[in-house]
Amino acid sequence: MGFTRAELLAFQDRTVDDLVGADCKLLFVGINPGLWTAATGAHFARPGNRFYPALARAGIVDHVIDASRGMSDADRTLLLDRGVGITNVVSRATAAAAELTVDEFRDGGRRLRERVRVIGPRVVAVAGITAYRSAFGRRDAVAGRQDETWDGAQLWVVPNPSGLNAHETVDTLAAAYRRAAVAAGVVDDLRSPPS
Repeated sequence: MGFTRAELLAFQDRTVDDLVGADCKLLFVGINPGLWTAATGAHFARPGNRFYPALARAGIVDHVIDASRGMSDADRTLLLDRGVGITNVVSRATAAAAELTVDEFRDGGRRLRERVRVIGPRVVAVAGITAYRSAFGRRDAVAGRQDETWDGAQLWVVPNPSGLNAHETVDTLAAAYRRAAVAAGVVDDLRSPPS
């Protein structure tokens, strides 16, 4: 399944439902949905996005999920059964995160805190240091576990899996995601994940 640019642009400003189950332990937080994600209704769906390869490499899931055509029921169930949830700081879809305003980040940050209160994960993993700094005014934040908690949830900042974040690899993404997953109790330990 492919989309023309015009087809994708028709999804500008749409929203994508959160992927969250009753036993969410690890809540990944993207910046906002891209147009491909809005078109398919599946988070991190753009072909080439390294999120699902990194989840598999980290041992969080047992295979690479292909969400480029939408999320299959089996893959959705796999994520939910593993206690993995996905949401965004800002809910509206754009062609690029640069289209978002500072106010949208701040408002999205407030809404995210409320969602965390309701969902109750053990760990919140915000995918992107710039998004975290913008949404929460933490200009000096660094990647990794933060010193604050949100309603009892550990807060982590992990690398964004977008190809625009070129200095990260699937291996470095997987290592960061695995540390957050261990803290959430989704995987057992930091020893090397299955290859």
